[in-house]
Amino acid sequence: MTQTQEQLAPIIIPLSEENILLDTDSYKVSHAFQYKPGAVRHTAYLESRGGRYARTVMFGLQYILKRWMETRVTEAMVYEAAEAFGQHGVTFPLEQMLRIPQVHGGRLPLEIRALPEGSVVPVRTPLMTVTNTDPELPFLVGYFEALLERVWYPITVATQSWHIKQIIKEALERTSDHPEAELPYKLHDFGSRGVSSAESAAIGGAAHLVNFQGSDTFAGVRMLRNYYRAPMAAVSIPAAEHSTVTSWGKEGEVDAYRHALKALGTKGGLLAVVSDSYDLKNALSNIWGDALRQEVIDSGTTLVIRPDSGNPADMVRMTVNVLASRFGTTLNSKGYKVLNNVRVIQGDGINAESIREIIAAIETDGFSLTNVAFGMGGALLQQVDRDTQRVAYKLSAELFGDGTFMGVYKDPITDPGKRSKDGVLDVVIEDGKYVTRQYQTFDTTFPGSAMRTVYRDGEVLIEDDLETVRARAALGS
Repeated sequence: MTQTQEQLAPIIIPLSEENILLDTDSYKVSHAFQYKPGAVRHTAYLESRGGRYARTVMFGLQYILKRWMETRVTEAMVYEAAEAFGQHGVTFPLEQMLRIPQVHGGRLPLEIRALPEGSVVPVRTPLMTVTNTDPELPFLVGYFEALLERVWYPITVATQSWHIKQIIKEALERTSDHPEAELPYKLHDFGSRGVSSAESAAIGGAAHLVNFQGSDTFAGVRMLRNYYRAPMAAVSIPAAEHSTVTSWGKEGEVDAYRHALKALGTKGGLLAVVSDSYDLKNALSNIWGDALRQEVIDSGTTLVIRPDSGNPADMVRMTVNVLASRFGTTLNSKGYKVLNNVRVIQGDGINAESIREIIAAIETDGFSLTNVAFGMGGALLQQVDRDTQRVAYKLSAELFGDGTFMGVYKDPITDPGKRSKDGVLDVVIEDGKYVTRQYQTFDTTFPGSAMRTVYRDGEVLIEDDLETVRARAALGS
């Protein structure tokens, strides 16, 4: 660009990434002028309307509230939003929004009630409700839908992880001598590189760790330390990847393995080595099972072989059987074989269905699930969307200045499954079951509620640590 071009180039002022008034769907901005006039209170709720799983794990709202909803809105933010949305083509409620900094000191006048994080509840159970506390600003309940509804992502990842945990748990209880000790480390998060953003890695990685304690997605560990008071939420182990093996060349494959074993193998420790860079069966039979067999045994390390490429159930089955023939097995108290010195982790093509297939394959051959762990990447953190559990956020009631109450709902005849609830909603537990209450007034004390007021007027009121969240999720098993 020449100097003249630089002089003529427009000056573009960046928009603040911390201005939460900009974090909304564009069409929401003009809704302040569209609601039925005279309303002083709105309430909305969020639920899973059903989907892949029949039960849903509540998780992730605390992060959203602390990271974003405790932001103090300034007059500068309001004017920035008004100018930006005006240029964008939508009408911004400037006068109303100025009440936030001028009347409320920048604190958002909203109240949020929610089920405790870690709760495992049936679909179609309200997970949270949102109500305005300033009668002049009922539209804020809808304005922040996009920001709040993003809780669908940690909810869905935690839900999928929880359901897979039940599959693994059942298999361990059948075949392992130590199911409780092994279970937390059986599904390892490999998903960081496969998600859409650093924040997605943090949120999704944290959601998985509600159920398990193994992860390579360190962003999730960091998030849980910062927002859920977890000093160290997960562990990992030294592990090879294809580049660390192939950097030695095909002829140097045995040297690559020997070097990793000598550099990182420790007595009583674990070392994972991917072994399919060239010929998996040769690596199992002739390298690990012959040339390096005694070195593995003498090291005192438990070597974890990663088969990777190929049909997951077939590859794991072959790997387990070849390793059994080379290293031998021990029969546990339940009559299943446990490999000596070695284990297996499958990190390619892992999902709920392939895990079931792998379990069935090795059990057929008489092996305990003690021998096998799973690494799950994109299918864990990225192959989900809001429709996986059909998470929805809907307005359910209005109160008008003259005292009139109106239940609000949608009921499309073309899709009865999208019928939403009306009323001021709450959840109670009766005979061990979650039951939804639909009140016809905003003046209720919510007797016996399972929900808690977690946020009011810009402040997070209740914070759970990860240990508490994990305990609730475990109780749902």
